Amino acid sequence: MLRELPPPATDARVIGLTGAPGAGKSTVTSVLVRALRAAGKRTAVLAVDPSSPFTGGALLGDRIRMQEHATDDGVFIRSMGSRGQLGGLAAATPQAIRVLAAAGYEVILVETVGVGQAEVEIASAADTTVVLVVPGMGDAIQAAKAGVLEVADVLVVNKADRPDTQATVRDLRTMVTLAPGEWKPPIVTTVATSGEGIDELLRQLDRHVAWLEASGERARRRLARARDEVTALAFGALARRLVVPDELAARVAAGECDPLAAAEELLVSAGLVAGQP
Repeated sequence: MLRELPPPATDARVIGLTGAPGAGKSTVTSVLVRALRAAGKRTAVLAVDPSSPFTGGALLGDRIRMQEHATDDGVFIRSMGSRGQLGGLAAATPQAIRVLAAAGYEVILVETVGVGQAEVEIASAADTTVVLVVPGMGDAIQAAKAGVLEVADVLVVNKADRPDTQATVRDLRTMVTLAPGEWKPPIVTTVATSGEGIDELLRQLDRHVAWLEASGERARRRLARARDEVTALAFGALARRLVVPDELAARVAAGECDPLAAAEELLVSAGLVAGQP
């Protein structure tokens, strides 16, 4: 299907939203969709939900919070199961983004799983990465430990009507001063349930897009994204070809062969590397 896709009708903006469970990603996403639609932007949402490691199923419940957009022809919402993929995205997310861009959506919002501290894969899939934290939950420190703040282009302190908001903002400002590079992530406070702060968030998203264009960073990121997409597809094809024979696995289990030597033997037998002379 990807081979048959026409070139994108518009230059779609890809905005990723990540953060810990309970940070309000789905609510912020829904309010952003409302604001983008008010500006006349055709908008798509990819909401990635965790898949059960036991049954393989996923609840796909994020879109339940976005019911207000169900009858809007200018909005497309798709839930995807992570299917064991690490990093907060599904393996098919890059291809889904490509399909939506070809379908003419001007803004594509990608909401990550939100189940861990290391959801940094979104940075390689999005033009702008928004990291959400909540006051009083220790999110700022957890994010700093995991490196999530390093991928943030915009930081959002959601549920800013809580009493610990200013303390969280101060912590984040201290961390932002240590951020490498020319772009320093702005910190936006929001109360998504009431829409407070969403206009400022949109302004900062537009400001980041302008910086991406002026600095040439957008072209660099998209080149890196294309390289990662090709690499992932190539590795996926290799994984389907490389089936470990029971005999080889049994030799490793019995201690007759070390795993590294077994891996090299598998690659040689598959014709992917030359054998040792």
